[in-house]
Amino acid sequence: MNIIFVGAPGAGKGTHAKKLSEMLNIPHISTGDIFRDNISQQTELGIVADKYISKGMLVPDEITMSIVKDRLSKEDCDDGFILDGFPRTLVQAEELDKFLEGKNRKVDYVVNILVEEDVLIQRLLSRRVCSQCKSTFSLSQTCVKNDTCPKCGGKLVKRDDDKIEIIKERFISYHNQTEPLLNYYAARKILRNAKGMESYEQTLKNILEAIDITK
Repeated sequence: MNIIFVGAPGAGKGTHAKKLSEMLNIPHISTGDIFRDNISQQTELGIVADKYISKGMLVPDEITMSIVKDRLSKEDCDDGFILDGFPRTLVQAEELDKFLEGKNRKVDYVVNILVEEDVLIQRLLSRRVCSQCKSTFSLSQTCVKNDTCPKCGGKLVKRDDDKIEIIKERFISYHNQTEPLLNYYAARKILRNAKGMESYEQTLKNILEAIDITK
């Protein structure tokens, strides 16, 4: 099964994509994680990507598409994959379709997690990521104490792009460039909306129901 997660920044794409990846035993591919890892390691890709991400802008299509094609060509994607953070533009979506068609494959479902914008902003401002295991938490969670990861004990840090001025730019980019994707996938009848305002467990249930999976 080949699945794409879409939704505004902070909607929970990564959290739920990772869980679904574990359930289906197929890789979770996050372009955001790939870029952030390269930025922290100061690779050539990271230096280029940081020029855009640090301003709340999308990394150019040709750079992102090259990374995705390379990752999807690996053997562990043969039985399916979950894409998180890609595609973000209509051009990327069309390029992805061409690439998959060349391998006699297609996207099965596109999951759009629905959350109100004011809630998303608060989520992003309180979001923390473990510097070691990359798990994501909110300062509102009772398990989070003293900026220490409840899973591995690593240090919880704030993402560089989770600042209010950058968050606003990310929402502008989302509305202008990513929202047209919804019409594209809706026309192909593979778009599935899932309510994301409720608890983690209920949101996961909503997603599973949207793509016809029962626990």
